[in-house]
Amino acid sequence: EAMRLFTGIGLSEAKARETLRNEALSAQLRQAVLQARSTLGPALDKATGTLLYNAAARLRDPKHLSFLVGYIARREILTDLQLSGTVRSRYSPPAPAGSGAPLLTSALSPAALEYVKSHPLEPLDAADFEQACGVGVCVTPEQIEEAVEAVISKHRVELLAERYHFNMGLLMGEARSQLRWADGKTIKNEVDLQVLHLLGPKTEADLEKKPKAAKARLIPAERQKVAVVENGEVGTETQSLLEQLRGEALKFHKPGENYKTEGYVVTPNTMALLKQHLAITGGQVRTRFPPEPNGILHIGHAKAINFNFGYAKANGGVCFLRYDDTNPEKEEEKYFTAIREMVEWLGYQPYAVTHASDYFDQLYTWALELIRRGQAYVCHQKVEEIKGHNPPPSPWRDRPVEESLVLFEDMRKGKFGEGEATLRMKLVMEDGKMDPVAYRVKFTPHHRTGDKWCIYPTYDYTHCLCDSIEHITHSLCTKEFQARRSSYFWLCNALDVYCPVQWEYGRLNLLYTVVSKRKIIRLVETGAVRDWDDPRLFTLTALRRRGFPPEAINNFCARVGARDKMGWGRWMHPLASVVTQAVPQVGVTVAQATMEPHLLEACAREVLNEQAPRAMAVLEPLKVTITNFPSPKALEVLVPNFPADESRGFHKVPFQSTVYIEETDFREEADKGYKRLAPGQPVGLRHAGYVIAVQNIIKDASGRVIELEVVCTKSDMAEKPKAFIHWVSEPLVCEVRLYERLFLHKNPEDPAEVPGGFLSDLNPDSLRVVHNALIDSSVLSARPFDKFQFERLGYFSVDPDSEKGKMVFNRTVTLKEDPGKA
Repeated sequence: EAMRLFTGIGLSEAKARETLRNEALSAQLRQAVLQARSTLGPALDKATGTLLYNAAARLRDPKHLSFLVGYIARREILTDLQLSGTVRSRYSPPAPAGSGAPLLTSALSPAALEYVKSHPLEPLDAADFEQACGVGVCVTPEQIEEAVEAVISKHRVELLAERYHFNMGLLMGEARSQLRWADGKTIKNEVDLQVLHLLGPKTEADLEKKPKAAKARLIPAERQKVAVVENGEVGTETQSLLEQLRGEALKFHKPGENYKTEGYVVTPNTMALLKQHLAITGGQVRTRFPPEPNGILHIGHAKAINFNFGYAKANGGVCFLRYDDTNPEKEEEKYFTAIREMVEWLGYQPYAVTHASDYFDQLYTWALELIRRGQAYVCHQKVEEIKGHNPPPSPWRDRPVEESLVLFEDMRKGKFGEGEATLRMKLVMEDGKMDPVAYRVKFTPHHRTGDKWCIYPTYDYTHCLCDSIEHITHSLCTKEFQARRSSYFWLCNALDVYCPVQWEYGRLNLLYTVVSKRKIIRLVETGAVRDWDDPRLFTLTALRRRGFPPEAINNFCARVGARDKMGWGRWMHPLASVVTQAVPQVGVTVAQATMEPHLLEACAREVLNEQAPRAMAVLEPLKVTITNFPSPKALEVLVPNFPADESRGFHKVPFQSTVYIEETDFREEADKGYKRLAPGQPVGLRHAGYVIAVQNIIKDASGRVIELEVVCTKSDMAEKPKAFIHWVSEPLVCEVRLYERLFLHKNPEDPAEVPGGFLSDLNPDSLRVVHNALIDSSVLSARPFDKFQFERLGYFSVDPDSEKGKMVFNRTVTLKEDPGKA
């Protein structure tokens, strides 16, 4: 029956079968066709069938389907323009991104589908709807002729100059904007006729292809300068990759249009609350980053920081840093401080720093109101009883409101022990979990409120209400909170307060590491790492200590998104990488992104190559004495800070008769392909302007080479050597720490991969300390976290352990990725 119905309105058999596989669409289309047939009879023309299909396919809220189908069946909505409000001009090429050129694929009016989406409450105002959708409007040929004539007159000079090379789509688009409901073909014919009348038939010159304009030089993504608005202040700064991708997030609702989001619950008071919300925010985008202050932020948090602050900044909005401090047992001052430091280190300034505890009084008042409305109750089931997804129903679910009010007050006064009573909300969550806990008893003093409270709200209760209080427009959460979406909407609506929209996105994880707070604590306790900021970890403090620039971390987060085009759907499309189990269907795409560390390292190299001045260091020194040194005292050599761009300055290094080179840069016998120093094979000294040749090899009693005696020749007088090597003279003695991956396997937490547990998977070579490395004196004034490229060795950062007379350097990354890692 359904096949006959669908093919009867003009669908091909293939399209009809495809439609039948979509149960929701199939049901809506069947309802639409049967309703239309009751008015028009069993024979529906293809144009009407197309309108019915488009209405059923595009209408998110089926409650208005019958209303729309009535207009289609009565022939009052006759075109897709009236139904959807969009039409593509055949003339219009896509406008270049960021050009500001108008798209001629324009929404010319609200049209029917957009109108019902914007008016979620019933009943709809029929007169207002008809006016918005052009019902009964008749555009005469005279009106079309006059409109086209006015547009051509406006562009007459350019038309005469460019003739048929002029963008005719511009004429078509401007005429359409004046004639909202006119037939597109009629407008096109009129444009063609009047252009022909003005210009005459096409000449040979008109038929020649217009020469292409020279391509604009592409500016590297990291260097594009844009005007941005942050917390109300306009400034110009480098546009991050994440901000350039913000176009993909245009699928988000606009502030105040929360109700247009699929799944959003509309109540009779929704529109009034949204009106109040807009009056308070002025239509500003508001996001928040809500970490728990019970640990140090890690690389996954960097993605959340970038999304929340980046999305707000890209849209001229603001972002709150809100500490989710509802569990006093695990919160410490050092975490509050470290979290803010890391947010600011990544380049973001919070609009305001708030705490869930700021709102404890209001949250408690709302809890009382929730009980009074019959939506919450005091329960005495034990934590063990209500764990999991199929706990037994609470025998206290239907206890009288007055009794729950008294018992909840007793909870507040400390009359119940921990675990003896909870306040639970009356709802079933999306994952089937029933009646989540809103308040529990804890006798631990709070970091900010002291002993005032012995009951504390849960995330399920607190988060959405804090978002409501702060008038957040977009509550961006990782996918594990998807099951809380139902409680998020339910609670705001149960209390009749402003309800933001929650959007979910996939988490960002890295291979070869752990980020769980509990597991990092175990690593610290067992001595596997020094602390939360050990450079082998992927906490943000560890990455900073190792020398990763914040720009590299931000670019990495953006590129994770770029790999998946940042396809945000109703549930946030995952920012999936090539190593992710990506789910392509829009609607349920919340797979997490699991990335290789070398991709982050690649981002670091890009930034450090531009930021880190060069210096020379020798990790395994071999003494070299120049027997014919041309001066009785040390010479000064000018070394460019950035050899590729000498305009960025120079630094001086001493050059005297004793220098040190890497042991590996000398061999007693040169193998085929070996280009560095060997007997009979000279090398150049970088930046010195001299070539050295081996004269004598000095060994210790064991036969180990401990010194070379060499002769030097000015570079312009010697034959060009096969290689140039780095060196130091009058160097500083420093400690250098070389890092490798902390774990041996990609997934150290996976029992199938590491049966003995993550602590059994530690890499014994994850840290190698070079105690007596030699580094040129140009780094003497460097401070902790200053970064350098040690030529030919890698990028290094000054560690905070550095002391006067003994600097310590961490290797951030090598100059090139080890092919074995990739």
